[in-house]
Amino acid sequence: MGTKTVDDKDTGTDAGTEAKNDEAARDATGTTGEAGVEKSAAAPGEETPAAVGQETDDETADGQDAEDEAGERSRKDASAGVGQGAAAVVSAGLGLISLSGSWLGTIAQARESLFGQLETAADATVATQIQQVYGDSWNANALVAGVFALVALIVGVFVLVRPAFGAPDRVQAPWIKSVSWAGVSLGVLGLVLAVLKYTDVLLSMPTG
Repeated sequence: MGTKTVDDKDTGTDAGTEAKNDEAARDATGTTGEAGVEKSAAAPGEETPAAVGQETDDETADGQDAEDEAGERSRKDASAGVGQGAAAVVSAGLGLISLSGSWLGTIAQARESLFGQLETAADATVATQIQQVYGDSWNANALVAGVFALVALIVGVFVLVRPAFGAPDRVQAPWIKSVSWAGVSLGVLGLVLAVLKYTDVLLSMPTG
């Protein structure tokens, strides 16, 4: 009877020890599994490497788009600046031609003088001959000069007001403004002189 009691106690002790070991193993396995899950899952405030890489790619793409837009804007500004600069130079050149004379004005004057000689009667008075041979040709030269001056004035004004109809942040180069103002000034001066010559107020023809 005593032997059985001892064996029963040993058996109970072994069973309890095995049960505790099983529980410890289950606890360890559960803790390890939970830890693994926690390690595999990202914290709410943190970003995974894939998300960080995606954001980096997006930022790179945005930066590239911004550079492309800036380059395109620069090319457009450069093209607009070239056109306005050329127009300003043309305005100044036309204004200078209106003051100094042109090949076209010389041809028009010679043509009108030839017509006057052919149309003037032999018995015409001196005043009529002067007007038909020299006066009309002088007026033709003044008219051509006035046309050049008017075109110079229009082109110069167009260049000066062009930025008002473009992009608000686009600034016109200072030299373009200077040349445009020169063209406008020469155009106005040439137009005034042409009108004075055509109306015989300045350098009028003799009456005979």
